Amino acid sequence: MNRDELTNLYTRASAEGWALGQFNAENLEFAQAIVRAAREERSPVIIAASPKTLEYLDAATFAATVQEVANSESVHPILHLDHGEGEQMVASAIAAGFTSVMYDGSSLPFEENIRTTAEIVRYAHERNVFTEAELGHVGGKPGEQATLEPPLTEPAEAEEFVAKTGVDSLAIAVGTSHGAYKFQGEPYLDLNRIAAIAERVQVPLVLHGASGVDIEAISTINRYGGEIEGASGLGEDLYREAIRRGIRKINVATELRLAFLAALRQALGEDPRVIDPRTYLGVARNAVSEAVRAKMKLLGSSGRAG
Repeated sequence: MNRDELTNLYTRASAEGWALGQFNAENLEFAQAIVRAAREERSPVIIAASPKTLEYLDAATFAATVQEVANSESVHPILHLDHGEGEQMVASAIAAGFTSVMYDGSSLPFEENIRTTAEIVRYAHERNVFTEAELGHVGGKPGEQATLEPPLTEPAEAEEFVAKTGVDSLAIAVGTSHGAYKFQGEPYLDLNRIAAIAERVQVPLVLHGASGVDIEAISTINRYGGEIEGASGLGEDLYREAIRRGIRKINVATELRLAFLAALRQALGEDPRVIDPRTYLGVARNAVSEAVRAKMKLLGSSGRAG
């Protein structure tokens, strides 16, 4: 799905009041699970690779694997680079077949973020590739120092940023963070800020760091030897309200990792004699697929493919 087709899909989502789900694939089992969920839900789907994933598996291999899995299920995913770290990484992803790319210059000063983003947008648009950028800062990214109050996105700056860069979609900082430990206290989103940005910006808005946290999955992980305490994520009401206020893409990664890990630990813990990885990885894959299906229903994308 190229830039024009994805733009049209977002236009539909906006008119009909739903959001696209982006699901990060960590390996073959994740890709299979996401594709299967998309087929069963008849949902459009974005399958993403982060820079860490592309260190584990290069962009060309990742793209070829996802495409082969998708072809086997007659699914047509959008392949997306998540948090691209510069023109070289973006160019490699595009060359490998990614049709949507995010460049993340959110840690740069405002004017520098505009300049570097605009350069990458021009490069991508010449190849009919959809673009995303980030303004403000969604914390919790791998390797960065935690901050209690990362800067949120200012509506006026968002308007200027989109106008000067020509970016196709904008990731905004409104209270979430990446990883399993998103909030101190009750989960919170600045819903009024989402609405204010949506009033001034005419491109799709993206919510990063938006995984929920399944308490049962955490309990299972800990029961079978894990140590995850105090994790928190978004609740269903916040998802629905964020979409109502203008969010059109919601990124999910940690929630899938937790589903995978819970099923894997339980399978190994309940049968310590198992040695066939197809057995326990298959169970974990099924858990990821069910998590993706539930999220597609929640976002309203089920039944929207085609």
